[in-house]
Amino acid sequence: MTEFGRYLRTETVGGFILLAATALALLAANGPWADAYQTLRDTAVGPHVLHLDLTVGEWAKDGLLALFFFVAGLELKRELVIGELSHLKNALLPVIAAIGGMVVPAVIAAGIGWGDPRMAQAWAIPVATDIAFALGVLALAASGLPSSARLFLLSLAVVDDLGAILLIAILFTGSFDLLAAAATVVLLALYWFLQHKRVHTPWLYVPVAVATWVAMHASGVHATIAGVALALLTRVRTDPGEDESPCLRLEHRLQPWSAGLAVPVFAFFAAGIPVSLNVFGELFTDRLALAVLVGLVVGKLVGIAGSALLAVRLGVARLPEGLGRRDLVAVAMLGGVGFTVSLLITELSLDGADMALAKGAVLAASLIASLLAAALLLRRSKARSAG
Repeated sequence: MTEFGRYLRTETVGGFILLAATALALLAANGPWADAYQTLRDTAVGPHVLHLDLTVGEWAKDGLLALFFFVAGLELKRELVIGELSHLKNALLPVIAAIGGMVVPAVIAAGIGWGDPRMAQAWAIPVATDIAFALGVLALAASGLPSSARLFLLSLAVVDDLGAILLIAILFTGSFDLLAAAATVVLLALYWFLQHKRVHTPWLYVPVAVATWVAMHASGVHATIAGVALALLTRVRTDPGEDESPCLRLEHRLQPWSAGLAVPVFAFFAAGIPVSLNVFGELFTDRLALAVLVGLVVGKLVGIAGSALLAVRLGVARLPEGLGRRDLVAVAMLGGVGFTVSLLITELSLDGADMALAKGAVLAASLIASLLAAALLLRRSKARSAG
């Protein structure tokens, strides 16, 4: 491994790169280069066949982010098979927390926006947690917390995003290509077969992985799911005489590319939201904006922490090793960072000024949740150090 790879593998460095990319995006979208930034983001690149003529921003969101989901999925698979999540009660906690973190924000948003026709589909905007941004903030602010805090957040965020993407498939998929979906299943089965037969050459795996992504994209299903699906089919246990399993080997090789390229480039194109005083003036008065804002900041915290602690109290699940109830509440606050999929749902459910307003609410909610979570996490880290 190169020194640069080791450098990028540290969570703190990845968090700083992510925040720097976000700041650059906001400057680019609101400065003298705004037109050039929007032109670059909206420029179509790629062949029209199989709907691959995506914009640069879409390639970053659907293409590069699939690499991040693959790396996150590898870590999740490893923990499910040989790690802490291999125990049922440990694995149930992030699943229950993710479900609570989706239901409560949706109910709050629907309640605040009740009767507003714009909320017909916009109630789904605050259901999603952004894995990349949430993990970046956690890496920067929670150095004193055990590694189980990151695992809990990663697990619930993966389940959360899968649920949100399922909502997108139900609410917004205009067409579903059955043939492409069948091709996706066949390619995933081929990947599993290659893993089962202990094939190691990347000359087979890379084309299969790319073809799986293309087929899933063509089917109408959110293409980043391909990353998670491939990761969950990757072998975790080592064979006799094998130094590393494919899961661990891929995780080590791809994590620097995920942290140093995929996530920052995605953030640069996703976070470039034009901000105006008019939009911010309506955030606390417009019902649509309030529904999104309160749904993310309050609904996520209540839904994640409330359902998780209730499950622990009822004996259905148990807290991760070394993680206290107050630590869990601090981590749950990061659920309000709803960038990626929240913005995607916003674009699908609204248009024009309403879309700009809802995007402003997502941006404001993510910023508020990040700052509150960072404060809580730093406080918990100091309390642990002092204790």
